[in-house]
Amino acid sequence: MSKLETFLAGDRLDDVVFYLSDAYLDDDSRLREVGTETDDGVRLVLDGETGRSAFQAGTGMGAMEFAKEAMANEGAIARSLDDGECPVAEADDEDHDVRFVFAFAEGENPEVGGLYAEGDVVHAYAHCTCGESYSHKWVVGERA
Repeated sequence: MSKLETFLAGDRLDDVVFYLSDAYLDDDSRLREVGTETDDGVRLVLDGETGRSAFQAGTGMGAMEFAKEAMANEGAIARSLDDGECPVAEADDEDHDVRFVFAFAEGENPEVGGLYAEGDVVHAYAHCTCGESYSHKWVVGERA
């Protein structure tokens, strides 16, 4: 299994996933050397501290500040963590492509209730080319 597959299975709760689209990432970026190339960008699965630092270096934003901002808007983020559907896409004629995604997982916690009582939860946050940020969370193993 790949690092992404084990993350999505809830087996890498101390790691984060960081995706940058080709349109956002420089061709000679060092992140291309340490990440996995996808059709439209680069995805990295890193330990939490390294991942948050890479996110800040790659985007100029703090990961948790970005997550807090994105939580205000619910959207749909692909389970592959490299694509999404911007929640304002139907309201205008702009392009709505994912620029970057940041994700982490939290372990099951029945005391908290809700999704957390059902299993490990993936929290994903995306930033769109239109400037909108949005979030999506799901229980590990839940079908899209």
